[in-house]
Amino acid sequence: MHTEVDSHGASTGDEGLAASLGLNGQLFAFQLLNFAIVGAIVWFMILKPLTSKLEERKNLIDESLDKAKEVETNLARSEKTYEEKLTEAKAEANKVIEKAHAEGKQLGETMKLEAKNEVEKLVEQTKKNIAAEKVSMLESVRAEAADLIVAALEKVLNEKVDGSNDKKIIEDALSKLK
Repeated sequence: MHTEVDSHGASTGDEGLAASLGLNGQLFAFQLLNFAIVGAIVWFMILKPLTSKLEERKNLIDESLDKAKEVETNLARSEKTYEEKLTEAKAEANKVIEKAHAEGKQLGETMKLEAKNEVEKLVEQTKKNIAAEKVSMLESVRAEAADLIVAALEKVLNEKVDGSNDKKIIEDALSKLK
């Protein structure tokens, strides 16, 4: 085995291995430094702002989802309240309808009784009027009959009857008519 020693006293065997692979140590170090600088620039200029923006958007989406859940909860609560109030309103409306129906029925009964009383009064008044008319007609018929009897008697007797005889004859004739 043969090792060469350069002017600095370092062995060139290691350089030979890197050189045989086509690597230059100094160039490799600069490229490694360049890669680290580019990596740092990419991290601080692109990736870090990008991750912070993504985190902000994630937080915004989470807040939006929380608000949506809150709105959904409020909507469900509002719908429940609406249904309860609607049920109460229906119950109240049914009570009002039942009350109106009962009042209408009572008013109908009252009006029937009033109409019945009015009809009874009207019938009673009509009966009184008919009775009065009957009495009036009977008196009129009696007077007419008396006049006819007097006229018939005058013709039969061919004489005029005086007032006292006239009354007596009329009263006898009327008593026979009854």
